[in-house]
Amino acid sequence: MSERRGCVALGVGRSSIRYRSTKPDQAPLRMRIRDLAKSRVRYGYFRIYILLRREGWRVNHKRVHRLYKDEGLSLRLKRPRRHVSAAHRECRPVPVRPNERWSMDFVSDALFDGRRLRALTVVDAFTREALAIEVDQGIKGEQVVAVVARLALLRGAPGTIQVDNGPEFVSKALDRWAYENSVALDFSRPGKPTDNALVESFNGRLRDECLNANWFLSLADARAKIEAWRRQYNESRPHTALGWRTPQEFALAAAREAAE
Repeated sequence: MSERRGCVALGVGRSSIRYRSTKPDQAPLRMRIRDLAKSRVRYGYFRIYILLRREGWRVNHKRVHRLYKDEGLSLRLKRPRRHVSAAHRECRPVPVRPNERWSMDFVSDALFDGRRLRALTVVDAFTREALAIEVDQGIKGEQVVAVVARLALLRGAPGTIQVDNGPEFVSKALDRWAYENSVALDFSRPGKPTDNALVESFNGRLRDECLNANWFLSLADARAKIEAWRRQYNESRPHTALGWRTPQEFALAAAREAAE
C-alpha cells in the first residue's frame, strides 16, 4: 500500500509521517551537567545553569532543570545527617607547582573571657605555606574575598581553591570573585572533611601548637600571637612531607627549579 493510501486509512497527515526531529543531541549537555554536579555536590540546578551560561552554553533554565532531574541529581535540602550522601568524587591530581591549588577552612577558639574567636586559614597545597590566617570574632563571605584578593595581588590567583560547604564559601561574593579571576572552587562532599585533608591537618597543628598553648587577652593579642606562629611555621618549622625542610625553603627551591 502506498504512503498516501495508508495515511488515508489511518486518518493521519502525510506531513506527520514524514517529519524528522531537528532537536539537537542533548548528550554533551547532560555530560557537562553531571560533571558540574560531581565537582560541586551541593549546587542546585539553577547554580549549574548559571555556570553553563558563563561557559557559553545557549540553554535556558527549564531545560537544565529537566535534564538535572532526569539524571537523578536533585538535592534534598532537609535531610538527617546520618543519611547524608554525596556524589562520587574523582581523585584529585597532586599539585606540581606553587599557586596551583590553595586550601581554606575555619578554626574556632575563644578569648580569655569566653568571647568567640574565628580564624580563616589559607594554605598552598604544593609548598605547604600558611599564606594567611585571618582572625576576627566573625568572618563573612566578603572578608574571605578580601583575604584571597590580597593574596592574589601578592602571589597571583591560584588555579583552584579547595573549600568545604560553609556559608562563607558558598556565598555569592566568593563565587563572583572566583569567576572574575578564573579560579575554580572545589567543594568537599558534605560530611567528608578528608576531601580537604591538607588544611584539616594544618588546622590541627595550629590548634595544638598555638591555640592550645596561648592565652588570648584580646583580639589584637590573638592576631599578634597567631601571626607570629604563622611566620614561625613557614620559616623555621621542619615539615615531614617536605623532606624536613620548612615551607619557605621548599618554596624557594621550587622557584629556583622553575627558573632553570
